[in-house]
Amino acid sequence: MLLHKYLCPLLLFTALISCNRDTSKDIYKPDINSTTKIASPRELSAGISTIFTATSYAYDSPSDWVTGKLQDRFINGDGLYDDPRTADDNPKTGGKGPLFCGSSCGSCHNNSGRTKSSLFTDGGTGKGNFSSFLTFIRTPNDQYHRNYGRVLHDHAIYGVKPEGKVHVKYTEKQYQLDDGTPYSLITPHYWITDFYMEDIDMSQIEMSVRTPLRHVGMGQMMAIDREELKELEKRQYPEYGISGEINWIVERGQRQIGLSGHKAQHADLTVELGFLSDIGVTNHRYPFEISHGQPQVKGDYGIQISSEDMADVDLYMHSLGVPARRNINSELVKRGEKMFEKAKCHLCHVPTLHTQPEGATLIDGTRLPWLGGQTIHPYSDYLLHDMGPELGDDFSQFNASGDEWRTTPLWGIGLQKIVNNHTDLLHDGRARNVLEAIMWHGGEGDVSRKIFAKMNADDRQALIAFVESL
Repeated sequence: MLLHKYLCPLLLFTALISCNRDTSKDIYKPDINSTTKIASPRELSAGISTIFTATSYAYDSPSDWVTGKLQDRFINGDGLYDDPRTADDNPKTGGKGPLFCGSSCGSCHNNSGRTKSSLFTDGGTGKGNFSSFLTFIRTPNDQYHRNYGRVLHDHAIYGVKPEGKVHVKYTEKQYQLDDGTPYSLITPHYWITDFYMEDIDMSQIEMSVRTPLRHVGMGQMMAIDREELKELEKRQYPEYGISGEINWIVERGQRQIGLSGHKAQHADLTVELGFLSDIGVTNHRYPFEISHGQPQVKGDYGIQISSEDMADVDLYMHSLGVPARRNINSELVKRGEKMFEKAKCHLCHVPTLHTQPEGATLIDGTRLPWLGGQTIHPYSDYLLHDMGPELGDDFSQFNASGDEWRTTPLWGIGLQKIVNNHTDLLHDGRARNVLEAIMWHGGEGDVSRKIFAKMNADDRQALIAFVESL
């Protein structure tokens, strides 16, 4: 059932790939004339994990090194990621609930991307079995509300009440760029109703609503050279007000560099946490239901998915290919790259990073050396930056303040329309396109926003074309 996704053109290797940095062999790409040609380094977003496809499966296809037993595990992990869970005891498909936010990883991350959020389609909590956003809640003094956890679960199985329903309204305001070109920005206003217990006054709730991230380059992110990130943190650009910060977190009992999540609040890909909190499926790391202790939920449901299956989902996410850059020889795109640098976007959206020689390790200890020693182009420094109060959510996590967000990697961003049929961006999807995303930049992004706003129309178009080529 899943094999049709893997028939897209993939990289062809001419020899074994060395895991030493900058010693990769020539990589050939499929050609429309049935001949092969060597890929340009500028096209290779993720080294040997680059895939040459711009279809709806551009985020959801394996790297070419995924063969043999790894491929079997990849296919199993893909199915577990995509297939909806049910509220029964089937060890392969059951375990959903009692409370949940979606029925599968793929419900919110369609094709490993960003499913169009029900914030826009339904005005908040979705009418189906998913909402495609998470709502973090706590008290104004950073405590969990009694009878609730860190995430408000707005869906439930039959016989159980959701913890609450989220609603949103948008106010739209008109603006002009420096040359008089009009644009508008929409600001979301959130509130919660239908609490399963007593109502909580919204003045007593700090909340952060976040739409899904694209799962592009997850394996490369986990293999990133941490020493390089530390060096990036040392770089200061006081003339532009830019200073990135590592989010040091505690996970699995260890102090680590946070990498994943909107605020880099996790050190791993949160497979086990996601299955528990988002779907309600218990596992060996999180053996108790997310609703454990609530008066409406009784009993112990036991472990509902095996550690082996969790590791296969982790493998699936680690080994997804990263789509190659497109239109690299376009004069418009080349001009846009210059404008990208002129606007100082590259100081946070760093074009080139490297992965550590040993690659990455899955949650079951499986090593993935193919991810090691690679030159990659995520267009991110994976550091925290203060983006100003307009984008702030008052929801701090470890080092990250309410106004701080991890720099979003831009690789593959131009294919989101093809993969997910929308162009919504930023942590809660409020930016409807690249231009709006840029114009929302405040704080450390304010200089870039102002430079962009002063550009003439052709230069702005070129910059956007460059971003969409990544």
